[in-house]
Amino acid sequence: MDFITLLPDFGNLLYTIAAFVAALLVIVTVHEFGHYIIGRLTGIRAEVFSLGFGPRLISHIDLHGTRWQIAAIPLGGYVKFLGDANAASAGADVEALAHMTDDERRHTMHGAPVWARAATVAAGPVFNFVLSILIFAGVFLWTGTATDVPTVGAVAQLPGGALDIRPGDRIVSVAGIATPDYPAVRDAVETVPAIPALPYVVERGGQTLEVAGPALFPARLSGIGAGSAAADAGLQPGDVVMTAGGSPLVRFADLQAAVLAADGASLDLTIWRPGMAPGESLSVTLTPRRTDLPLRDGGFETRWLIGATGDLFFSPETRRTSLLEAVQGGASETWFIARSSLSGMWNMLTGAISSCNLRGPIGIAETSAQAASAGLGNFIWFVAMLSTAVGLLNLFPIPVLDGGHLVFHAWEAITGKPPAERVLNVLMTLGLVVVLGLMAFGLNNDIFCP
Repeated sequence: MDFITLLPDFGNLLYTIAAFVAALLVIVTVHEFGHYIIGRLTGIRAEVFSLGFGPRLISHIDLHGTRWQIAAIPLGGYVKFLGDANAASAGADVEALAHMTDDERRHTMHGAPVWARAATVAAGPVFNFVLSILIFAGVFLWTGTATDVPTVGAVAQLPGGALDIRPGDRIVSVAGIATPDYPAVRDAVETVPAIPALPYVVERGGQTLEVAGPALFPARLSGIGAGSAAADAGLQPGDVVMTAGGSPLVRFADLQAAVLAADGASLDLTIWRPGMAPGESLSVTLTPRRTDLPLRDGGFETRWLIGATGDLFFSPETRRTSLLEAVQGGASETWFIARSSLSGMWNMLTGAISSCNLRGPIGIAETSAQAASAGLGNFIWFVAMLSTAVGLLNLFPIPVLDGGHLVFHAWEAITGKPPAERVLNVLMTLGLVVVLGLMAFGLNNDIFCP
């Protein structure tokens, strides 16, 4: 075997690992900082704040006596509080606690009041949710909000151009259908004729003009899902699908119909890519995948998909998004991801959707690399989604996870005493088995699921 032929795959592997580690380090840092800062504010002293596990590479001890360190295995992190027996805060260092005064014990995780311990534990997942909300809000602030009146901000590149439509045009009607707002535009997408050139009425420079324009929602790929059939086939955002299975396409709905009709069989596409001459094209063959899609109103819809999204042929003119709108949008997006994740797990347990929807470290690493390849914006959005998932997972009432510790603290708050040490050890062992089992199941899906 020629070693040189392995270099591209080796480079892709390094890129996948680097993207995964970068995403993980951001999420872990925020999660552990949540534990650290709330612990410190509630009087619990941190001995070690570590990014990574294993041998210490570099470290620094701050004025509060906390060792901040980077360890050799960058697949997580931890905060070890005063009095903890180990980095997982799974037990107390009995010998160390026995030699402490009451005041010193108050600054340990095991000697602090229940409310302080619970707040410190809950802070990790909460900070993950806050990170997601802030990232989503930042994206909304950056991209702006479409104006209420449909106005062309920029026109997408299409094989035949945008005909007579120009940036700044206010779209009054399409094929005789009035478009006073964007809901009306979306409704018109379903009803206008499927022809390459449509009659538009626009307002331009104070005049009302009748002009020709392209399909409202052309067969143009505005986004490619990470790990999707479209991504694996090398399709890119901006690609225009000219034919599917030999049949010419005008609208994105035509592409959806072709994928549905293929019923999982391979589909031959002819693609025009921005930068090509009007008559040029390239051929792509891909196989749609059966996909369980979360719905905004709850539940899932199972369809054959190639993993590409479409949009209007123009980018709407935007206004500045207010801070309140951005935060509300970020919170709504975070809630949707959390709710969809919970719904997905329930539907997998009941057999309503495929268990292949649960992915392990390999699948997450590949998705992070694909998101990074699609651009910084896509990678940042992926980090926000993953942060929500990590925060949610850590709230599950499984011993060794934050949610399990919160259950123990709730038990102590109700009964006045913590669970017996023997019971705690058994539950922690069972919790570790559950977590390792989930990881093994996800890894199995990474290897064997399509």
